[in-house]
Amino acid sequence: MTNQATKTKERLLSGMRPTGPLHLGHFVGALENWLNFQDEFDCFLLISDYQALGDYSNRIELIRKSVYEVTLDWLAVGLDPQKCTFVIQSYVPEHAELHVLLSMITPLSEIKRNPTLKTEMKQIYSKQIALGFFNYPASQVADILLPRAQIVPVGEDQLPHIELTRKIARKFNKIYKNIFPIPKAIIGRVPRLPGIDGNFKMSKSLDNAIYLSDDEKTVVKKVMKMYTDPKRIHVNIPGTVEGNPVFIYHDAFNPNVGEVNYLKKLYRKGKVSDTEVKERLARALNQFLAPIRERREKFKHQPKLVKEILYEGSKRERKLAKETMKLVKEAMGIIY
Repeated sequence: MTNQATKTKERLLSGMRPTGPLHLGHFVGALENWLNFQDEFDCFLLISDYQALGDYSNRIELIRKSVYEVTLDWLAVGLDPQKCTFVIQSYVPEHAELHVLLSMITPLSEIKRNPTLKTEMKQIYSKQIALGFFNYPASQVADILLPRAQIVPVGEDQLPHIELTRKIARKFNKIYKNIFPIPKAIIGRVPRLPGIDGNFKMSKSLDNAIYLSDDEKTVVKKVMKMYTDPKRIHVNIPGTVEGNPVFIYHDAFNPNVGEVNYLKKLYRKGKVSDTEVKERLARALNQFLAPIRERREKFKHQPKLVKEILYEGSKRERKLAKETMKLVKEAMGIIY
């Protein structure tokens, strides 16, 4: 495998924790941007298995399986390993090494204030929260800065992590030497996709997601259970479109804008049923997912190729990581 990225391109870093299959929220929040940018930037896409250990340390097999499943999903949506570098975090130990060094200049107060971390901590049912999980925002800082990335596509909920990264990069550059670029966040077309239960965010842990690997019948079943306007107990009652998850999904995935606008008009007048709106959404989602399912099935039968893509990508980032760590250690004066 070879990577066709040129040295003149700006470098992009983004990633995901391997804790299960990817869903539509991952697509609009990250994957869609990755697809749009894979020709424009030198893209490094990270499978953050170290970070997954923070809340799944007792489920190693889930992480092992998910590393492979996440890679299949990336390939299925159309990410090209000839243009993007697929990396397993633990295969590049410099991620952990830079994390340790940068944690020495990262204030504990910055970690405690991180709103994304606070939200995720509330979703952990165990009374014992591992230090590794608590400190994952600092780990993400190292992940972004290790390849010296300038661009970081993220979902809206990840913005606090990027702001922390920018602070730590500036602090390191000021204390030691100007090594790290100050990365810029780019938000997806749909900042946040709600869950099918109406929850503000689609999430595996809340079991409210439509997965990229779901079959047609599963998609239909999930869509028909979706939360809509609770005040609309009869078809002839005018409904609210704004904030309605079914219409948020229509806007995100139904390419027939005329149909969507027509449904909104009828819905506001109480002249179309929730059932019909959902049926049309299920049809649009299955049309969107059909080529993804087809590509996924193709790569699923080529496990050696998938493993080679991960190995070659990790090897490429390892070379860059060693360059970065040499610069960091020289700047800090810890090469004796």
